[in-house]
Amino acid sequence: VQLQACGGGLVQAGGSLRLSCATSGRTFSRYAMGWFRQAPGKEREFVAAISWTGGNTYYADSVKGRFTISRDNAKNTVYLQMDSLKPEDTAVYYCATYSTPFSTGNPYPGGYDYWGQGTLVTVSS
Repeated sequence: VQLQACGGGLVQAGGSLRLSCATSGRTFSRYAMGWFRQAPGKEREFVAAISWTGGNTYYADSVKGRFTISRDNAKNTVYLQMDSLKPEDTAVYYCATYSTPFSTGNPYPGGYDYWGQGTLVTVSS
């Protein structure tokens, strides 16, 4: 199973970015997907998750109302639209696929078994 994340970059505070994560090697439509991030010197933290149907989404309080997770099962891709970015959103962002099929996913990294390589998001003030 491979996950390829892209879309990171440098953006000013208040700006937007859209991350994408293309997956292969697993029936994408059967699995919940998640986005996590890790800032320098900090532990990896949950950002957002989407159920296998796409009907349920979950967000960390720090990004609720600013970030939107979505998925396109025809393209085997999950997205993270990030608006109103803040300097504290600066981190390496990772996508991950949940280990159990037909699940809603959850905020805990241990529940995800395959991870992308990460894409760096830098928000300048």
